[in-house]
Amino acid sequence: MSVVAPGRQHGLVPLPRTRVKFLVFAALTVLAAVAGMPGRIVVALAAISLAIPLAVAVAGGRRLARDLLLPVRRPEPASGVGHRPEQGERFVT
Repeated sequence: MSVVAPGRQHGLVPLPRTRVKFLVFAALTVLAAVAGMPGRIVVALAAISLAIPLAVAVAGGRRLARDLLLPVRRPEPASGVGHRPEQGERFVT
């Protein structure tokens, strides 16, 4: 029986889903504090918001926790056409 360590591709819970849950709980914490909810509710939401990155760090290490908090941005193409600059010069009249 092989065991695979949790990672970006082989995690117990996908990182994008965990990131969404983290952001939802953080937003609910702020909303509850602004709305004047009882203190125990705000503290419970804040504890969950802090526990999510901690659980990710325990399960996947510091790198996975950093990926949760600072998502990697994919480079966007410079041109909508998708041509290399040399090819783009040919189309200019």
